[in-house]
Amino acid sequence: MMKTMSYAAFAAMIALGAASAARASCYADYKAKRNDPLRLHYGVIELSEADCRKDVAGSVIARRIAADSWQLLAVLSLFGPEGLEQRREQAGPFFLKY
Repeated sequence: MMKTMSYAAFAAMIALGAASAARASCYADYKAKRNDPLRLHYGVIELSEADCRKDVAGSVIARRIAADSWQLLAVLSLFGPEGLEQRREQAGPFFLKY
């Protein structure tokens, strides 16, 4: 009985670990512009796991930043939480704004 309970607990821990890995954070850094007068910005944005592909990320980012009249110029890269701190200062007010 005790062995069965131990195996069940172990299986539950594995399942929880897999679920949290599936929800791993995804981020992108991008460049955007606004005209009249011309303004440029570099930003970092969080994406859902489903949007964590360069072919999808561009449209998601463009839609979010368009709310403030920004136009996406380029998606530079996709990365995990390990890349956040090194980009925080450069992104300034556009760090996880959108």
